[in-house]
Amino acid sequence: MSTNNFDVIVIGGGPGGYIAAIRAAQLGFQVACIDEWKNAKGGPAPGGTCTNVGCIPSKALLQSSEHYEQAHHHFADHGIGLKDLSIDVAKMLGRKDTVVKQNNDGILYLFKKNKVTFFHGRGAFAGAGEGGYQITVGDQTLSGKQVIVATGSNARALPGTPFDEENILSNDGALRIGAVPKKLGLIGAGVIGLEMGSVWRRLGAEVTVLEGLPTFLGAVDEQIAKEAHKAFVKQGLKIELGVKVGEIKSGKKGVSVQYTTAKGEALTLEVDKLIVSIGRVPNTIGLNAEAVGLKLDERGAIVVDDECRTNLPGVWAVGDVVRGPMLAHKAEEEGVRPAWARQLQHHPVGDLHQPRDRLGGPDRAAAQGRRPCLQGRHLPFPGQRPGTCAGRHHGHGEVPGRRRHRRDPGRAHRRADGQRADRRGRGGDGVPRQQRGHRAHLPRPPVPV
Repeated sequence: MSTNNFDVIVIGGGPGGYIAAIRAAQLGFQVACIDEWKNAKGGPAPGGTCTNVGCIPSKALLQSSEHYEQAHHHFADHGIGLKDLSIDVAKMLGRKDTVVKQNNDGILYLFKKNKVTFFHGRGAFAGAGEGGYQITVGDQTLSGKQVIVATGSNARALPGTPFDEENILSNDGALRIGAVPKKLGLIGAGVIGLEMGSVWRRLGAEVTVLEGLPTFLGAVDEQIAKEAHKAFVKQGLKIELGVKVGEIKSGKKGVSVQYTTAKGEALTLEVDKLIVSIGRVPNTIGLNAEAVGLKLDERGAIVVDDECRTNLPGVWAVGDVVRGPMLAHKAEEEGVRPAWARQLQHHPVGDLHQPRDRLGGPDRAAAQGRRPCLQGRHLPFPGQRPGTCAGRHHGHGEVPGRRRHRRDPGRAHRRADGQRADRRGRGGDGVPRQQRGHRAHLPRPPVPV
């Protein structure tokens, strides 16, 4: 087989894409993965939004800022005294970048280990033929019998107010603020905005959140949302609900935001930096979907069925670029579905598949079932992997320990790390769907249930 001919080509190396590529390779397919993310030096940085400008770097900054807040406000309660406490923002950001690179390098290692051929650049459809599809990346053309599109999403900008990543920031710019702003504004009270607001509030910024919806965290259980609102307000965030944002002006001195409150009062918010966190849009830029007739919906998302099949035979799409919530663990779950459709044996859900997690200290996770129990029922005993495989541990500076999981017949690999049974139904192959939580938590303190 020529080095440019593959059974499966995956376009995108985020949580959906790299999981799809690795699973397909483990099932015996010749696989290529294309990803265009690059680091500060121009090198490859697979991992998508989650690893580069999302879950991983935000958790690293949340951990750093929490250490600072504990030292500044709470160490004295434990009899620990500190003098001349300061924050080195450049060093904090440097640590965050190191954590991100560790995860980038880890994905590249997994590609090599599983014999996935990696191409750094933007993948685009060039055409279709009897043997599959032609995909261009740079000056190379690849041929694939099956294609999985996992190109992710981009931050949504306010109409008429593009991101300049200096004063008006997306999540990307919010992770690279070089000094603690005196006043910080947030438009949108979603998870991304609240995480970034918490980081900079802990470090000393005065944070104001403007949310257009009349309720806080509208997609969350009402009681949980109310408790979370109380917690964030107690932390020091000023949260305005039901506002209508008007004109936004950016200048050398900062950003001016005109808005109307829920009571109809016209106000102006003056801030040094403004983070806009009003959602994300599917990323099909440069995909050249029209070259092969790949169908998109009115939002620009790729149209798929319940098993992530597109309107084209042999073309699949997963993650943020399709319908549904834009969550990393949802993309991971979808990433293995094309492989499931090709090869998977019946795998019932029972008590041995239920997870047990314990958070705090080094995290621990295990599916139920000790060695004697499993062997007595003629089931294989779990394999294990080091704690260094978990990006969350790198963000928290905690990497010791190991994780144990059970490899089941038919290569149906169920991981104990936060897996949960989805009892809403079985797929066409009769397999109950299970999904592993991504642990993209809201900032602490924990919200009581």
